[in-house]
Amino acid sequence: MSGSVLSVQARLSLAALAAAALLVPAAQAQTVVKIGHVGPVSGPQAHYGRDNENGARMAVDELNAQGVQIGGKKIKFELMAEDDAADPKQGTAAAQKLCDAKVNGVVGHLNSGTTIPAAKVYNQCGLPMISPSATNPELTTLGYKNVFRLLANDNHLGAGLANYAVDTLKLKKVAIIDDRTAYGKGVAEVFAKVAKERGLEVVSQQYTNDKAVDFSAILTAIKAKKPDGIFFGGMDPQAGPMLRQMQQLGLSKVYLFGGDGICTDKLMDLSSGAKTLANVVCAVGGASLDKLPSGKAWRARYDAKFPNQFQVYSPYTYDATMVLVDAMKRANSVDPKVYGPKIVEASYQGVTAKVAFEPNGELKNPAMTLYSYKNGKKVPLN
Repeated sequence: MSGSVLSVQARLSLAALAAAALLVPAAQAQTVVKIGHVGPVSGPQAHYGRDNENGARMAVDELNAQGVQIGGKKIKFELMAEDDAADPKQGTAAAQKLCDAKVNGVVGHLNSGTTIPAAKVYNQCGLPMISPSATNPELTTLGYKNVFRLLANDNHLGAGLANYAVDTLKLKKVAIIDDRTAYGKGVAEVFAKVAKERGLEVVSQQYTNDKAVDFSAILTAIKAKKPDGIFFGGMDPQAGPMLRQMQQLGLSKVYLFGGDGICTDKLMDLSSGAKTLANVVCAVGGASLDKLPSGKAWRARYDAKFPNQFQVYSPYTYDATMVLVDAMKRANSVDPKVYGPKIVEASYQGVTAKVAFEPNGELKNPAMTLYSYKNGKKVPLN
């Protein structure tokens, strides 16, 4: 009797061990892949940063729902999100933190002023980085093989706006204001250069900063020069008050031009109903979501997940995340050293574009859309 009991116990123990042995490889087969995201989620530009982070988070959630396998292992993607507060020093600290955490790739940063110094950090630690929104052309002249941009740069945006001012609006005189950031200064310089080449007279060049809210002295000086339009190189926390003060100073018929930094849904709130909002012409380095094959469906998913948070760049952070993972799949590896060189070979149909890169990391054939604001809505002009 006792021998038979022992035999049963032994058989049970062996069965339990066998079951455990089967479970161990299954547990080991799942690999955690961390995608870093950096943007300003505090300070006056937090609405941009949250929107960007939302796009990356949405991509991660959808990838996990797909049950992606790479190198024979099921992958669980995690987003490691950091705040750079649109500050270059905080941006490089966040970049170093992601390097130290050994994330597998980075989507970010938002601002050119944080992205350019952070790119050096990522280059040193060998991390691939795709910026969804940094438009200063300098980013891809640094010679880093791991740095990519997913939208048109300031050379396209500034030139497109200057050409529109001449060809469509037939303006003669413009003034220029920039906030002295890498982004604002860069896009303003391109606009000024092309404007002059096209015969526009630049009657005034003024400077501010990315924390200012009072532009009355600058605008008063500009008003005396009687321009038809003002170009502002900066972001919407400054453009909103600027529009209110333009109205107060009687500049109600003067156009306000700007790049993607002012081209947000939030601008409508920040301008507090100023009639001058109707005079805004702004440019974004991509096609209008409404005109893209999967754009409307993507926006509906985004709005359901993150109500009332959409700004500009979340479709680009979404695509940037997907492009990183596409390169991992093609390389059959999540190791940055292995999949990183595959990014430049991308041919990925994203929400924002058919993503393919030039050897320097610029997007091939980038689109550009001009927008204005009509009846409380941002609407494409082209």
